[in-house]
Amino acid sequence: MFEEVFAVNSFSEKSAVCDLCHHSCRLAKGQIGICGVRRGTGEAVESLVYGKVVAENIDPIEKKPLFHVLPGSLSYSIATPGCNFRCLNCQNSSISQVKDGLPGSRTTVYRSPEEIVDAALASGCKSLSYTYVEPTVFFEFAYDCAVLAKERGLGNIFVSNGYMSEKVVQAMAPVLTAINIDLKSWDDGFYRKVCGARLEPVLDNIRRFVDSGVWVEVTTLIIPEMNNSEKELRSIANFLAGVDRNIPWHVSAFYPAYKMMDKKMTRPSDIDFARQIGRDCGLPYVYGGNIRTTDGMATLCPDCGLPLIVRNNFIVNENRLVDGACPSCQAKVAGMWQLP
Repeated sequence: MFEEVFAVNSFSEKSAVCDLCHHSCRLAKGQIGICGVRRGTGEAVESLVYGKVVAENIDPIEKKPLFHVLPGSLSYSIATPGCNFRCLNCQNSSISQVKDGLPGSRTTVYRSPEEIVDAALASGCKSLSYTYVEPTVFFEFAYDCAVLAKERGLGNIFVSNGYMSEKVVQAMAPVLTAINIDLKSWDDGFYRKVCGARLEPVLDNIRRFVDSGVWVEVTTLIIPEMNNSEKELRSIANFLAGVDRNIPWHVSAFYPAYKMMDKKMTRPSDIDFARQIGRDCGLPYVYGGNIRTTDGMATLCPDCGLPLIVRNNFIVNENRLVDGACPSCQAKVAGMWQLP
């Protein structure tokens, strides 16, 4: 089991490169990485947040959002402080944007992997979700929890920005049930300016997780006048369809937050426009999020169009699937409807 140190490339006894994400921070002894929660020891890199849980909740799995994984179930959701992105619109900035592993006024509570898994099982959850911040930055803790959770019959969910290294993908894929990856824009300039990152590693990791057999859903937060042009939305939809047309695409509404309080909120018509583009590009499962649309949260049969899973906000009102298929035309609906 991992406890403190993930594999690093050591340049000397004075510095080492963190291998968790594509920032590849080279850290001298005592130096903190971009994420705010990993520190150089001289020869390696250590986590400052192993077991230091800052958020711990029981959520509907639909809140992740995951609409094609164990619908209607609960997911035990945890986070430590820290994040490797610097998103100007972050809704969880009080726990993600930290310094020296400390989340400002928020307190952390130590939890062992055993305590987390025990709590998940006792609360009737079907899965653990590593969420609220980027789980890559607390990889060692997430991995230890995930291994134990899988052994005890729970699913494992990552809610991620998709910026982890290939090593992390290879390590996590065997124990992950599903991942929701934020594809924030098709513009590398947007990633650099708004997130402090790059686009290409995210695209590569969407492909890698699909190829590894992990169930993948993708979310794009629609920010008016920043990432919602027809050209950009069509590029995202065509990319997803090219990887796997069965990838569910969640297009979610933006509300002013953090350092983007001056931006306009997303209108229902913006979400409807993005959903139509997704369908036009061959994606059968395109959902609206964070806003009320006419049918934006229902899972429809890809062949006959029958509403199969009807949702109100994050609550499943009706699930008509029979063994993962439409009861009317028997078309199969892609998803992880039960744990293997």
